[in-house]
Amino acid sequence: MTIYEQLDQMARGGSIALLALWSWILIRDHWRDIPARLAVAMNAAIGCYLIITSGWYDTPNLAGLVFALGAGATPGLFWLFAKAWFNDEREVTPLSALLVAVSVLNTLVVQLTFPTGGIVNLISSTLFRVFMLAFAAAALWEVWRSREGDLVERRRRIRPVLVCVVALYVIVIAFVEVAGPPGLPPGSLKQLVGSLSVFAVFGLFAAMLRMRQADMFGAAPPSTGTPRPVPGVREDPLAARLLQFMAEQMPYRDETLSIARLAGLLGEQEYRLRRTINGQLGFRNFSAFLNSYRLAEVKAALADPAQRDVPIITIALDAGFGSLGPFNRAFREAEGMTPSEFRARTLADSGIG
Repeated sequence: MTIYEQLDQMARGGSIALLALWSWILIRDHWRDIPARLAVAMNAAIGCYLIITSGWYDTPNLAGLVFALGAGATPGLFWLFAKAWFNDEREVTPLSALLVAVSVLNTLVVQLTFPTGGIVNLISSTLFRVFMLAFAAAALWEVWRSREGDLVERRRRIRPVLVCVVALYVIVIAFVEVAGPPGLPPGSLKQLVGSLSVFAVFGLFAAMLRMRQADMFGAAPPSTGTPRPVPGVREDPLAARLLQFMAEQMPYRDETLSIARLAGLLGEQEYRLRRTINGQLGFRNFSAFLNSYRLAEVKAALADPAQRDVPIITIALDAGFGSLGPFNRAFREAEGMTPSEFRARTLADSGIG
């Protein structure tokens, strides 16, 4: 074994140890949070990739197949993690889970058909690269579309660098999987890329450790009712003025409202408004802050006997929701039932059939 190979194996072992350490911290402190669970699964998949590209998997065997399936799940799990963490999602949708499961199943087909090749292997290998690129692109889109609404300053600063580097690396891996340049031993380019991934793991771990635990996976504020200052936090005068403005002017009814425009309406600097909504009111995402007001208005309308014949979609649009889909998801997440069920139950409890 050469010195390079020895250093490579040591670095891989150290990376896996760091991933295991971070995973243990997440399990110990944040296991109830969906993003933390996805991060643990993603760490395990990255560990599988580091093992499978170390060069020992030259001949097919059961252990290698298991590690290959784990490595194949990395892009999909990264997408789920990015989507859940940056958007503070509380659940993984069945469709998202199904897409990742299909990609892992396709990886299984790639592995089982690799020794003989043929049309099946060609198709599944092509789909494998398509899945990798699609998941990388989807992760980038999640970061881009929600960047302005992120109220956690450290997470907002780290998201472009973290996700762009990892997504770019996924793209490199996808092209390396096609073939290496002529003259190299089989698998050597893939092993080199795997070696370079050690630095990506160290960078990822270092970036995550720099963040405060509260910034990583802080508890989301209650979705029911209008926002109030977090108990025990020294109140900022801006918080009281913001709450009064939201209650009286109801700017949340404008579905295009951004935090920059809200800051302009208040005559405040955007960074101060971000810190107030996050630090004083406990919201990690601007859309969640707006939706708390929208949901409160919708619930009041659904419980109002005088509006029992008003279509739910009309109530939702008037409150500021842009379409029915996001409204239904936000309402079910907050109340655990559909808007129709909430209206029927509330009116029934008030004695109105």
